[in-house]
Amino acid sequence: MNILESTVKVQHTSQSRLHQVDMNHIPFGKIFSDHMVVAHYRNGKWEQPEIVPYGPLALTPAVSSLNYGQSVFEGMKAFRSIDGEPLLFRPQENFRRINRSAARLCMPQIPEDLFMDSLRELIRLDEKWIPTKEQGSLYIRPLYFATDEFIGVKASESYVLTMFTCPVGPYYSEPVSLLASKEFIRAAIGGTGAAKAAGNYASAMLPDKLAKAKGYNNVLWLDAQHHHYVEECGTMNIFFVIDGVVITPSLTGTILQGITRNSALKVLRQSGYQVEERPISIYEVQAAYYDGRLQEAFGAGTAATISHIAKIGFAGEDMILPEVEDRKVGPWLGGKLERIKFGIDEDPYGWVVKA
Repeated sequence: MNILESTVKVQHTSQSRLHQVDMNHIPFGKIFSDHMVVAHYRNGKWEQPEIVPYGPLALTPAVSSLNYGQSVFEGMKAFRSIDGEPLLFRPQENFRRINRSAARLCMPQIPEDLFMDSLRELIRLDEKWIPTKEQGSLYIRPLYFATDEFIGVKASESYVLTMFTCPVGPYYSEPVSLLASKEFIRAAIGGTGAAKAAGNYASAMLPDKLAKAKGYNNVLWLDAQHHHYVEECGTMNIFFVIDGVVITPSLTGTILQGITRNSALKVLRQSGYQVEERPISIYEVQAAYYDGRLQEAFGAGTAATISHIAKIGFAGEDMILPEVEDRKVGPWLGGKLERIKFGIDEDPYGWVVKA
């Protein structure tokens, strides 16, 4: 790991586009802020990162990431506190995870000072793009990919790390429906399921499209070996509440180690909830539903924090879950995490940091 010799270089945009944006009506992921980070890895070392006006990157069709998929990314958010300060939620966990993903794809490690200094400077520059709590938050996308111009299957020797941001409103405005299917898998043991690799999401698009055609929002992924152990839902980790016990699948190398998942587990346990991390079969969920013991199901992820699940389709039948207002765990947990992120509640964990 190379220590940067100087701070982040900044090139300011000539004219902000912020005045063109209605922060009260923000489509998710379609409006981008004024600046972006660009850092190059070349000749075995990281170069000084730059912040430049948001815009196209110059790439040829021969770059390794486009041909062989050496590309990983992160998802994180900045929040505006009730006092107007820009806040980040557990950014070092995102830094650690992008490096774990990079290691799995044979990519060099990103130095901590490069990542964190670039992130903070980017948020400082585009602080006015952070919506208020009522409007949403500022989504941050670090993207790290290979740039060798070489048509040959080997690890690249050059890379780019970029970070860009976009103001966002709610990801899911309503509870979601899931379709569990044995036809497709997300990941297998020994694969890249635990990495936030771009290719993981590409392979999910066809089953997601087919689920939507049947009236569902997302796929409920089952394991590759037995085709009945629950893994993830859409782009989120999943939780069930059965007989008052909160259950989430254990990490087996095929499930993304979600930062919201980790935060939810800690908050639940320290608040007195009984929590289990273990394999859970779709048949166990189905049996609990028929017995009247399945009380809640929700997804946990950066985009939505806690997303309530309205129904789960499996084997031609729908498991209809209680209305959100009749649930206890998910609504409480979602509210608690959001209040910590916005600096409303005390943060006993040291998760929230000033940008």
